[in-house]
Amino acid sequence: MFNTVAVAGATGAVGRIILQLLADRQFPAQNFRFLASARSVGQVIDFRGEKITVEELTHDCFQGIDLLIGSTPDETAAEFFPSALKAGCKVIDESGYWRMKPDVALVVPEINPQAALDAKGIIASPNCSTTQMVLALKPLHDAAKVRRVVVSTYQATSGAGLQGTVDLIEGSRAALNKADYQYKVFKHPIAFNAIPQIGGFKENGYTSEELKMVYETRKILGDESIQVCATCIRIPVSNCHSETVNVETERPISAEEARRLFAATPGITVVDNIELGQYPMPSNCDGSDDVFIGRIRKDMSHPNCITFWCVSDNLRKGAATNAVQIAELLAKHQ
Repeated sequence: MFNTVAVAGATGAVGRIILQLLADRQFPAQNFRFLASARSVGQVIDFRGEKITVEELTHDCFQGIDLLIGSTPDETAAEFFPSALKAGCKVIDESGYWRMKPDVALVVPEINPQAALDAKGIIASPNCSTTQMVLALKPLHDAAKVRRVVVSTYQATSGAGLQGTVDLIEGSRAALNKADYQYKVFKHPIAFNAIPQIGGFKENGYTSEELKMVYETRKILGDESIQVCATCIRIPVSNCHSETVNVETERPISAEEARRLFAATPGITVVDNIELGQYPMPSNCDGSDDVFIGRIRKDMSHPNCITFWCVSDNLRKGAATNAVQIAELLAKHQ
């Protein structure tokens, strides 16, 4: 058991879910502290029967904290979390800043728990779109070695933060009323639209979000030979990311074998009955911690390829839940 656990970014969209999970799952710690930027200081949060006042995240605030779970922007994680390490904290970071640093563990507990236990510094939680995909890839990789992945994502506006969902709601209202709306997050209208850009454009015309899926997948699965081609699209759905995933393996896998492998994997729920029209959708996966998989089928164009559809709550398993699961893993080995 940890004595004192702190959450940085406690008042943000993901931070609030982290607090809920810590409470609901009865996380083993004696004391909790909640940290945020200066504008949130003084807010009082009801937590497990206590009222806890939000403190300012500063370089000097980490004394006495055993474990820090951070859900902050990249620049905040880069600035403050080294100070947490110097103060003796274990750090689990949700931001993208540390993930691909060579000495940082990038962890999905169902896949590479030992990486978290062996970590000497910051433990990073992957990008939300990567997390759900690698959890699905893991049983296929163990059974038949994944060689290549082609993935298209259909990502919810909540992935752009609280304002992203405000843009969806207010933009949709304006569109229906034939009124103007000034989008705050998105460069193009998201209402009744699909935007084939998430993040800035990088090398070879790929976006930063797409490259995260390439490099994070290899790091988590521990295999630099896996080839990934990703296209990331923002769609007018408030929560839950969806993905179409085509996987080439070294040996053929039937749809039936893939279905069995998925069903036997902790954290995956198979919803795949085409006769009854049953498959995962954002509307029925919202609020769950699992990755839901359906539309499992052989690729007609390649004997070694399998195709499937997966949906997961990007604020939970894609972010908050994964971080709390890492914290629970560490707590068990205290």
